[in-house]
Amino acid sequence: MSTERVNPPELSPPAGFSHAVVASGSRVVFLAGQTALDADGKVVGRTLPEQFERALANLLAALTAAGGTPSDLARVTVYATDVEAYRRHAPELGRLWRAVAGRDYPAMAVVQVVRLWDAEAMVELDGFAVLP
Repeated sequence: MSTERVNPPELSPPAGFSHAVVASGSRVVFLAGQTALDADGKVVGRTLPEQFERALANLLAALTAAGGTPSDLARVTVYATDVEAYRRHAPELGRLWRAVAGRDYPAMAVVQVVRLWDAEAMVELDGFAVLP
């Protein structure tokens, strides 16, 4: 697989995402929404960063099980119950992302939602990856 991150100079500089990702490969993996659930199906983490870290780990566990790596991610959508809190924690969330997934950022969007499936969940991530 090959990916090319495209960030046109006429758009504002991206921070923690790419404006576009051109991916070519032979397999597309669609990743279901992941929240901060542990193996017993309980939401863990009391803060947004704690839940984000677990949700990202869950998303990457599904991707790894499908044969992919973080650099194969082409698109991730973040659903947050409080976008202002997400913005306040953005520097820490960015550090968590880089520590686990690296700097090959996918195309991303953050969307505020009224609530998630589990009422205690503050954040959910889904996306897709293109594998060789």
